[in-house]
Amino acid sequence: MSDSTVRRTSALAELSHKVSQVFREVAKFGIVGLSALVVDVGLFNFLRFAGGEGPMYDKPLTAKVISVAVATTFSYFGNRYWTFRHRGRTSFAREYLLFFVLNGVGLAIAVSCLWLTHYGLHLTSPLADNISANVIGLGLGTLFRFWSYRRWVFPDDPTLADDAVIATTA
Repeated sequence: MSDSTVRRTSALAELSHKVSQVFREVAKFGIVGLSALVVDVGLFNFLRFAGGEGPMYDKPLTAKVISVAVATTFSYFGNRYWTFRHRGRTSFAREYLLFFVLNGVGLAIAVSCLWLTHYGLHLTSPLADNISANVIGLGLGTLFRFWSYRRWVFPDDPTLADDAVIATTA
């Protein structure tokens, strides 16, 4: 075999390994995310609609913030100890704080969608609230979360991730 054939074979094997690794991460992330979704949607609907008018019936944004905070804690532990367990580790405090900050961005996406439909468009039914917050908002937030977790919270090389975070905040 020539050197160029060996290099191409090696490059293809490396690419195949990387694609396989990302696929496994996406699958695990999806399972953790679906589990967190059950926590999020279940708690949101309990707070808003349990018994017809739940304890936070008149406070949809507060109900969403609470449901996301609980689901985020669940999601952190699922992702840290299962999805991204093979990736670099930094301190628990750094990871957890950064995880919550980035989830805050995801939350802002979901709450913005809910605010727009509930208050801006006056679509206030349970179906409208759930579609805007838990389908559209959650979908957009999920795309952001996967990318940002891999990049900053659970990086392959924690020192590069710390440098990237410092560079984006400077």
